[in-house]
Amino acid sequence: MGMKFKVKKSDLNQVQALRLLFLHEANLQFIRNAFHERKWSDLYAFEMDGVRVGYGGISGSERSNRDTIFEFYVLPTYRKYSREFFAELIKKSAAKYIECQTNDKLLHNMLLEFATKIETQAILFSDHRTTDLKPENVEVRLRTATDKIFEHKVEPEGDYVILENDEIVATGGFLTHYNFPYADLYMEVKEDHRRKGYGSYIIQEVKKYCYLAGRVPAARCNVDNIGSRSTLLKAGMMICGYKVSALIKVEG
Repeated sequence: MGMKFKVKKSDLNQVQALRLLFLHEANLQFIRNAFHERKWSDLYAFEMDGVRVGYGGISGSERSNRDTIFEFYVLPTYRKYSREFFAELIKKSAAKYIECQTNDKLLHNMLLEFATKIETQAILFSDHRTTDLKPENVEVRLRTATDKIFEHKVEPEGDYVILENDEIVATGGFLTHYNFPYADLYMEVKEDHRRKGYGSYIIQEVKKYCYLAGRVPAARCNVDNIGSRSTLLKAGMMICGYKVSALIKVEG
């Protein structure tokens, strides 16, 4: 008698235990973790002979365009049936795209098998080593309410600042709306003070504050942002994966 596979609409409460196992096993910053809290996802539970053995997540900023598989997990005991569950998830959800991190090995394997037109969108970084960068005549400190911050064009104003001759020339910080214990580093340097090493320096220092807050530093940048990539590598981060997206193959 054959196994009975079932994929059905679910909710976060029903798959929360499986999500915790997924995050524990993956051991990475899951950059789309907040999608569930923000109600940007639909969830599907996987059952085999009446036993819940996995789940999948479909993303979209609006309910009408939930068309992208971004999360997929099957318990190790049942993982040999991943392909069958994934194919059924595509049918049930009518998904057209897959988005994943290449360090999320299970979903990345499904993307390579089921999708085409793969595009790399971002570089993912994890902490790798401690650096000892010390630019001259600058200091890093916590931002105060009276600080005059330069206009930021890309990133939010950070909680930590670099001062050069009493002028704030860079800010940085970390965001915590990711799966614990990870935090996402960010920084911005005032335009006329770039190429002085201040970006790497503030990332180095923000990493320290991040650990003191009980968080593990992580970061990402656009794949074509050579400056940010160099800044993060110089500050002791390392490339741990890529964010990729692809079009699901049409059968027939």
